[in-house]
Amino acid sequence: MSQPQSQHQHQPSARPQHALLAHDVVRDFGGRRVLDGVSLTASPGHRIGLIGENGVGKSTLLRILAGVDEPDTGSVVRPAELGFLHQEMPFDTDSTIAAVLDDALREAREDLAELGRLSEEIARVPEDTPAHRELLDVYGRRLEQAQDRESWDADRRAALVLEGLGLGSLTHDRTLGSLSGGQRGRLALAALLVRRPTALLLDEPTNHLDDGAAAFLEEQLRDLPGTVVAASHDRAFLDAVCTDLIDLDPAVGGPVRHGGNYSAYVGAKRAERARWEQRHADEQEELRALRHSAGVTARRVAPDRGPRDSEKMGYGHRAGRVQSQISRRLRNATRRLDELERVQVPAPPRPLRFAAEVLSARTTAQVESIGRAEDDPEPLVSLRDVRVPGRLALDALDVAAGERLLVTGANGAGKSTLLAVLAGRLAAEGEVRRREHLTVGLLAQDTVFARPERTARDTYARGLGPERAEAVPLVSLGLVHAADLDKPVGTLSVGQRRRLALALLVARPPQLLLLDEPTNHLSPRLCDELEEAMNPGSGPEDGTGAIVIASHDRWLRRRWEGHTLRLPR
Repeated sequence: MSQPQSQHQHQPSARPQHALLAHDVVRDFGGRRVLDGVSLTASPGHRIGLIGENGVGKSTLLRILAGVDEPDTGSVVRPAELGFLHQEMPFDTDSTIAAVLDDALREAREDLAELGRLSEEIARVPEDTPAHRELLDVYGRRLEQAQDRESWDADRRAALVLEGLGLGSLTHDRTLGSLSGGQRGRLALAALLVRRPTALLLDEPTNHLDDGAAAFLEEQLRDLPGTVVAASHDRAFLDAVCTDLIDLDPAVGGPVRHGGNYSAYVGAKRAERARWEQRHADEQEELRALRHSAGVTARRVAPDRGPRDSEKMGYGHRAGRVQSQISRRLRNATRRLDELERVQVPAPPRPLRFAAEVLSARTTAQVESIGRAEDDPEPLVSLRDVRVPGRLALDALDVAAGERLLVTGANGAGKSTLLAVLAGRLAAEGEVRRREHLTVGLLAQDTVFARPERTARDTYARGLGPERAEAVPLVSLGLVHAADLDKPVGTLSVGQRRRLALALLVARPPQLLLLDEPTNHLSPRLCDELEEAMNPGSGPEDGTGAIVIASHDRWLRRRWEGHTLRLPR
């Protein structure tokens, strides 16, 4: 794995800290190789992001680094103080927030207690004795450790971390069983930040965090002197925190390490892919030329070929020498051909590339039905004084043809409710008017297929009908890998099921496409491509339909070029 040096490193601590090392890690599950010879050096001061498609082994690698899982082959060397953000906290539901914090503060309190004990002992031991010098050495090492952990500030830091992660209003006698899943996840993260271990392993750390809490986490991680390794789909987090990114998606030489944050990675990845494609294309061209040359030369040395008219003069004198030269060229070409075919650069795997033109493609009838915005100002959907008690209150909203609308707001503001109302799946008080014959498609957050035993290919064909499925093959949309076409949908990951549901929508594009958190469970690269397809690029002048997106994705929101509607809590 290539490992260019990053220029964004934390100052080294006074106390020696050890790197987190993995060498040639291999892990198989159910006959499938998830990790194939992955090596990693995570030195203090580096904050490494693990990225790639679902299923490439990000969480598996974290579990192996943490010692929760063991590799089939390979080795891992860990620092003594290592923290891992588990999916579930190692506490029962009857434990209190106070107990979790006490455990997180235990090491800092031990530091202070031990420093106090050593101080008293040093005062009792005569200064001119070897024992006094030994005690001073022990005291110095413990002092450096306490300084790295900021042990004197631990209680204040705990209060700041709880506040920063949105838990400051919770009383410390609350049990874990009384907390929501999101609150428990934030508490687990808070406990690690309070501990400040020398190596921190995080799996999707920004899940359940609002903008303020995510920004607070990013600041905390940038201030840590040790090592951070995080698997994340959050592009804003990767951009704000990481000094290096490791891309676990397929590459010529295996996983590739990129120095820099997510923005730097995007540029490097484009260049890397272009170089791989060029190497493969050049080699394929050489193979074609060699095959052609070998075939032509072979015909020239065919044993039953007599001399051409142009060769008859002096043929007997030169025949042996010419044939020998031609035979040598044939051997050389054949040898080079064999060598290239043995070690040729493989074709880059076809990326999951969202087909933007399919998203906005319309039949003539659909274009006429939607109309041009300037000629037909009637909105596709119009809402007036819409209320869903306890969930949504909206005075007015018009969605026009060609509209690109991003709906934002805090959790609980009603983003998903609004999309359900627009789709006609949820009744609401007030006035909801839709254009006649309007076709609407909704990608919900929870993707469930009625027949989980059916394959992805079969589900797609039955959902669209054989004729449409043949006209727009599932694999052509770049949302489902060919290897997953014949898997039962019930065995697919959450991300794979959402991509299949999205494929069903864009294969027969509706006039109003509604997407609820579309970047959830997608790799950063696929998110970039989906985002590019959704942003305004073909407006009403092209007769396209409307797209309404509900999202908390900070990266998407920062780069959004269409209209925005923010719902109050």
